[in-house]
Amino acid sequence: MDGTNDPAETDWGPFGRPLFDEASAQGLSRVGVVDIGSNSVRLVIFDGAARSPAYFFNEKIMCALGAGMSETGRLNPEGRARALAAMRRFKHLGDGIGTEGLTAVATAAVREAEDGAEFCEEVERETGIRIHVIDGKEEARLSAQGVLLGWPGSYGLVCDIGGSSMELAEINGGRVGRRLSSSLGPLKLRDMKGGKKARKALIRDRIKSMQDDLGEQKNRLFLVGGSWRAIAKIDMERRGYPLHVLHEYRMTAKAVRETAKYIEKCDPEDLRNRAGVSSSRMALVPIATEVLREVVKAFKPRDIAISSYGIREGLLYEQMPTRLRDRDPLIEACAFAESRDARVPGYGTVVYKFIEPLFRSARPEKRRIIKAACLLHDVSWRAHPDYRAEDCFDNATRANLGGLKHSERVFLGLALLHRYSNKREGTRFQDLNSLVTDDDQLQAEVLGKAMRFAAMLWLKRDAKLGELRWYPKKKRLDLRLSPEAAPLFGEVAEARFRSLADTLQAEATIKMGQ
Repeated sequence: MDGTNDPAETDWGPFGRPLFDEASAQGLSRVGVVDIGSNSVRLVIFDGAARSPAYFFNEKIMCALGAGMSETGRLNPEGRARALAAMRRFKHLGDGIGTEGLTAVATAAVREAEDGAEFCEEVERETGIRIHVIDGKEEARLSAQGVLLGWPGSYGLVCDIGGSSMELAEINGGRVGRRLSSSLGPLKLRDMKGGKKARKALIRDRIKSMQDDLGEQKNRLFLVGGSWRAIAKIDMERRGYPLHVLHEYRMTAKAVRETAKYIEKCDPEDLRNRAGVSSSRMALVPIATEVLREVVKAFKPRDIAISSYGIREGLLYEQMPTRLRDRDPLIEACAFAESRDARVPGYGTVVYKFIEPLFRSARPEKRRIIKAACLLHDVSWRAHPDYRAEDCFDNATRANLGGLKHSERVFLGLALLHRYSNKREGTRFQDLNSLVTDDDQLQAEVLGKAMRFAAMLWLKRDAKLGELRWYPKKKRLDLRLSPEAAPLFGEVAEARFRSLADTLQAEATIKMGQ
């Protein structure tokens, strides 16, 4: 550690001290990245908790640079004009926001077009932005790094689809392995001759060739790219899925097949409106679905996860020092939120240590969610008291947080809801409860009520509150308050402690000032 004697700084257990306040992380604030793809041009400016991407600014222009390239060999003239206009705008935005220049990368359309180099020169001449044209394997590597930003240490196969290409990359234990690139982008496939039959044969052959090169890939399949996200939105709509967060949304091979059939039988205009897909993206969805079906059929992944992180986040990851890459993105983001918004930054760690005895048997993956909840327990204090509980739940379930499954989002949201409310029934989020088990709902309530009680003993970041002792077999909860905390144990604090004991169905004992 760093030698400090402050318990709130040193005692982070398995989570490690947050690094966002160090120079290596601060140097990554206001990082501007431009991704010039075959279908869209997007500017993202990252800020805040460097290990977990905070989107200070995010804008996309659908330019379709790659449309018609199969016939002309050149960038779509209208798309090129729109992309140049977008780059002018992005340059001014970056200067105004305070980025130290923009990092711009271009992928398949620009690297393959006859006039790609000419376009890059025109952009640099008019804006001063130098575009780095990357090859397919580099595109695959950066996309895989984007996935690792959200899932540190992951194993599986990253599949990134753009307008004019599709890339595959292995990830193993936090490292990017073999990478392949293909021309299986829906814009390019749409323009090929021979119709649907010829297209399907080409898709099948190319994916079979990629499978031969990569071998068996039965871990998780991570899907990166707008067309995959559009398919996921349609899958959500088909299933009536209650949480409309794409990152970490899970699909199965069966779901892919059923959604493909659903897309075929539905009216495209009606479906895109119901699923919230743009018309330009919806035009590519049927072809992208053909590709996805073959990918899933060939590689047979154990499950499929949608990643909202890709090449842009990969560029941010590229700039991180190794010790920052190895951090837990969830804990980093929550620690940053506490430092910025809590009334007493550092008290969340005090709360975690105090209530930890209630969760001795919790697995490590659950302990990190408990830690995250403690860090976030006071960040919504500015909200109106009547809406504070719902505000906490809304923030937890919809925030841009990496390393968090949907069931974990809901667990975190329920815990923070119970930080401010005894009951969860009757809220507008009740349908999301179906994403967690009854046992987890109860555990989230225990966690929320424990934080609710600990907040009543609010002192300072290095406070010594006393000790909770939980005997689950005897159903007994003992509270031993420190001399510092004893004067804070008034009527409301006692009522909250007994509410916690009731939820645990426990006999409560209280000892003061020991």
